[in-house]
Amino acid sequence: MPELPEVEITRLQIEPYLAGRRILRVATTAPSYFFITPPEEVRALLKGAYIASLERKGKYLMADLGDRGTLLLHLGMTGQLFTEGATSVRLLSKTAQAALSPENQRRFSGNDGHTHLRISFDDGGPRIFFRDVRKFGKVQLLRPGESCKRLESLGRDALELTEDYLHGITRKRKAPIKSFLLNQRLIAGIGNIYADEALFLSGIRPTRRAFRLTHADCRRLAKEVRAVMLRSIKAGGSSIRDYISPEGQDGGYQDERRVYARTGESCLDCKSSIKRVVVGQRSSHYCPKCQK
Repeated sequence: MPELPEVEITRLQIEPYLAGRRILRVATTAPSYFFITPPEEVRALLKGAYIASLERKGKYLMADLGDRGTLLLHLGMTGQLFTEGATSVRLLSKTAQAALSPENQRRFSGNDGHTHLRISFDDGGPRIFFRDVRKFGKVQLLRPGESCKRLESLGRDALELTEDYLHGITRKRKAPIKSFLLNQRLIAGIGNIYADEALFLSGIRPTRRAFRLTHADCRRLAKEVRAVMLRSIKAGGSSIRDYISPEGQDGGYQDERRVYARTGESCLDCKSSIKRVVVGQRSSHYCPKCQK
């Protein structure tokens, strides 16, 4: 599932293809839970709209349409927002992946049934596609001044996490710290991969109760959350399953994982066996020696 680093990379790479351009036409698939705003309204309201900028809040992207409002995008679990001409095996069906080597791929046309939003521009330049095989992504148009509960409910952005903020919100919280980090109402942008990695680097077990974190624990954890996020952004994000950048590249952070999805492998620091435990219905990975 795309987390803050993948969404931020998407924003950084795709904004130059959006900002300063006027939409000529929009094509969509049929109504579904992918569209919070009905697709016929999306097509009508986006036609002729000028995109001023693209911002991010947590795992959401927001395109500023001026007097047309805001286009809200969420990648969900398998969403892929990319430019016309991107080439990646992750844009091919399983059958095509098995039959076609990466070097022989053709540029993706955006015409398959999983591409639910296709945006064309009046300058004739590259189109933008939003593809999502499982349809857990979201598209919503907000009119000028319209509030959005999804955005208003988000906590502090993970890149802005501080020791004092973390210590303050963990008081009297009995939830395991892993579940706490995944609560988007408290801290926006952290997902399973980066929670496991930050906890390992902080020396904190995912099962420790949040209220038991000391100021020193919160200092280390806030620092490592920011560091892990920034490192992943620099590495291009994590491409464990579906994620690709808007230009078609895989991320590289998955090759730097210390604990996530390494059950039974040796800890890179102490050589102990990495353990797996379920916390809040999510798989959590940790080193029993390095994390207390």
